[in-house]
Amino acid sequence: MKADTKELPLETMDLQMGPAHPATHGTIKFNLKLVGEKVLDCDVEVGYLHRGFAKSCEQATWTQVIPYTDRLNYVSPLINNVGYAMTVEKLLGVETPPRCQCIRVIVSEISRITDHLTCCGMAASELGAITVGFYMIEAREFLMRIVETLTGARLTTTYTRIGGVKHDLPEDFTEQVTQAFQKVRRILADCDRLLSRNRIFIDRMSGVGLISQETAIAYGLTGPILRSTGVNYDVRKAEPYLVYDQLEFEVPLGTKGDNYDRFVCRIQEIEQSMRIVEQALREIPLGPISLEDPRVVIPEKEKVYNSIEGMMHHFMIIMEGIQVPPGEVYFAVEGANGELGFYIVSDGGGKPYRLRVRPPSFIAMSACHEMIKGYMVADIVPTFGMINMIAGECDR
Repeated sequence: MKADTKELPLETMDLQMGPAHPATHGTIKFNLKLVGEKVLDCDVEVGYLHRGFAKSCEQATWTQVIPYTDRLNYVSPLINNVGYAMTVEKLLGVETPPRCQCIRVIVSEISRITDHLTCCGMAASELGAITVGFYMIEAREFLMRIVETLTGARLTTTYTRIGGVKHDLPEDFTEQVTQAFQKVRRILADCDRLLSRNRIFIDRMSGVGLISQETAIAYGLTGPILRSTGVNYDVRKAEPYLVYDQLEFEVPLGTKGDNYDRFVCRIQEIEQSMRIVEQALREIPLGPISLEDPRVVIPEKEKVYNSIEGMMHHFMIIMEGIQVPPGEVYFAVEGANGELGFYIVSDGGGKPYRLRVRPPSFIAMSACHEMIKGYMVADIVPTFGMINMIAGECDR
């Protein structure tokens, strides 16, 4: 009897993946349409973290908003602080002193490094290279200790102020950074030896999660995801702010736009960020760290605690708020995951009339289905890992 050689009928299956920490960071769900293990389509739900960032900010004074910005991308909170403060300063029409600008660059780049180390370490760990995950978290710890020494906190730093920063760098700050960078470079060299010729890692990352330049631009993607396709866009170069135009650094680019290119771009950006910090520390000028404008800047704690004038000044700015001129403004900085922008409307009072944030993670997640369509279920987690979604930014 002749065997029946007809192909078995294929059936699509709807599967809900997540929320499941840590693979999907606990606050996101993939509604998958599958044929076997192949992803035909995916509807991404991000609405599981109901923080109400924008509306919370609109109920607070301009200065009280700063702690809320810490909780956006909480892996690199200092960049959020700087971006928001500079947006308000643009509306005020003021510019911070040169030393303050250098300090803001230094803390932003240290934050960028900690973000990339977290992203790459966890992505490697999710593919089984858990040693690399441990190594990169160790490297991050060296920098987190510096952040803690400077700001007094590891995560919710609230270091930046409108018109300046809370306080100056410690006396031995340069030595601390130099020693930490030496350890980070040594660890990254070890990770390179563990991964660069690792067949499993390369096969799982290379050619997976592909996105074209045209598609990336159409979705408004920025940061390492866009640059992995070969598009040379970095806010620090395209619209220079602070002292970035006075510093030498390169913008790493990929060619294929896959997960491997995104991983390599982030690793190379770590070296460029260390290069920026080292230059800024060498060239940082002496001088004030804040504007000398009592209408904008909170007084130092010593004055608040030891004089009635200082206490009254502090309460006026905190309770009534800085009187920001009426108008609207958008300002963007280069976050660890791309363009981080704030759009603010002022009615001339002590609170934002309207405040919106352009978070790179939220924009990137809109294109997530394009990156996982046609791949296997097992490819979702590493692709999602290299998008590096931070749930605090996806709050809507």
